[in-house]
Order: sequence, then structure tokens, then C-alpha cells
Amino acid sequence: MMVRMPTVLDGRLVVAISSRALFDFEEENRLFEAGDDRAYMRLQLERLDTPARPGVAFSLARKLLAFNAGAPRVEVVILSRNDPVSGMRVFRSAQHFGLPIERGVFTRGQPPWRYLGPLAANLFLSTNEADVRSALDAGVPAARVLPHSKRASDGHPDEVRIAFDGDAVLFSDEAERVFQRDGLDAFQSHERDRSATPLAPGPFKPLLEALHRLQRTPAAGMRVRTALVTARSAPAHERAIRTLMAWNIEVDEAMFLGGLPKGEFLREFEPDFFFDDQTRHVESAASHVPAGHVAAGVSNATGPAA
Repeated sequence: MMVRMPTVLDGRLVVAISSRALFDFEEENRLFEAGDDRAYMRLQLERLDTPARPGVAFSLARKLLAFNAGAPRVEVVILSRNDPVSGMRVFRSAQHFGLPIERGVFTRGQPPWRYLGPLAANLFLSTNEADVRSALDAGVPAARVLPHSKRASDGHPDEVRIAFDGDAVLFSDEAERVFQRDGLDAFQSHERDRSATPLAPGPFKPLLEALHRLQRTPAAGMRVRTALVTARSAPAHERAIRTLMAWNIEVDEAMFLGGLPKGEFLREFEPDFFFDDQTRHVESAASHVPAGHVAAGVSNATGPAA
């Protein structure tokens, strides 16, 4: 009988990722969505020795795992609606590409998000919107991966690049509510008058904090570079910057675009992933970079806005 010492993930950046976010299973997924899970399982088993192509979040996972040189600092766990049989192909594909992924939970169509708590996950990436919304409601940073997103550039092999929207992502949606209710002038006035008052945290502040810890103590040959990419413009820029200062967190780049489309700016930054709460910005980004929708804040409310 094999006996193993208890393993804990304390202190690690834990990323839970669905199999379809990590690998390109779009062809197989059409069978799954048709309701024929037996045919899906047969197809995955037939392709067991055929590695799946990298998916939208592959570059992010690969680069984060590279921070483990010397000491375990990042854990990537597969958290998937796949069945256990299909899970074999996921692990074999990871092995093929040299991804040291050891842990996975496969629920055969049932919502897997409930396992995020035991994992103490800092991020959940999935193509399933219901799972993403449930994760966000449970307090876990989560985004719905757009499978048609352009794959990450290979121009920065030694640098994890992540870009964030501000309001309703890094920050609360307080200011966005003012904008949607009263318009741009009221929003600018609201933010100018409160420039010295930090915004409340948004759902992705915990991820930014975890990345900041990696940033302060980089691994050999690996770095983190972050960017704030927001529709804010002066004078509303100041409150965003002062909020980050109050959190003792630095971002490397900040783009205050005043409503300009974000996609082309993100193309130049070349992130491994971009997070935004507005579907139009996510779609704009997806034609240039890997992108995910954060279903948080007033723009994604399912009921009347408060």
C-alpha cells in the first residue's frame, strides 16, 4: 500500500482550468453539446494517443508553471465537466507538451466549480458561463474563456503577461454604476471628487495580489508583467492609480483609452490573457489576444441594477 505524506498548496498560486480552456477540444465538444456523451467518450478514447492542440489558456498555464523551477510556487489543476475516461487524454496531452500537471477533477457534466474551495484557487478559467458565474459568486476570480480567441504570441517566452480591465474586474463596479445611470459627465465628476478615496476591491484583486507576489520574487529566467487596460480617461485615471497605490500593488503599464477599442492596444502589449467584464471589449480583444469574460458587476447583472 502506497503511503504519501499530506500535501498542501498553501502559498502557491493555484489556477483551476477546464480541459477545453487548456486544449482545443472544439471538434469533440460538438458531440458533447449534442447530448451524446457516449460518442464523445468514444472519440476521446480513440484519440487517446493523439495530443490535443493547445487551447486559449495554454500559454498562460505553461508560463506560470515555469515559475516552479527550484521550488513549487504555482499549481495548475484541471477542473472539468469531462468524464474520467476523457480525462486520460487531457493528462496525456499535458505530458506531451511537458506541462507538469498532476491534479485533476472530472465531473462528467456536473458543475465542477464547487471544488474550487478545497483547492483555494486564485483563478478559474472555463468555457462554461454558468460555472464561471457560480465561481464568482463564491468569491473566486473566474472568467469565461472565448475558444475562438487568437492564441498568445510567442514573442515573450520568459515573461507572463496579463492585462486587466479596471471597473468590475480589479475594482468594484461603483463607478460603472454611476456611468450607466447618469452618463459620462457625472462619472468623471464622481471620480474626480473621490480621486483620493480608494475604490473597493473587485473580483480579480486576489489574483493581482498573487501575481504581485510572483513579481516581487521572480524565478530564474521568468518574470511577470501586468497591464491595466481601461476605458477610463483623465481625470478619472487618478482614482484608479491611487487605488493601486493604496493596495501597495504596482502594474507595469496602464492604458487609459477613453472608450477607444481595446483590441489593437492589447495586440501591441501581447498578453497571455486579458480579462474584462464588458462583452464588447472581450470580443474586440479576442481577435488579437487570448481573452476571457468576467461576468461580474452591473453590466452582467441578471436582475434590475441597484
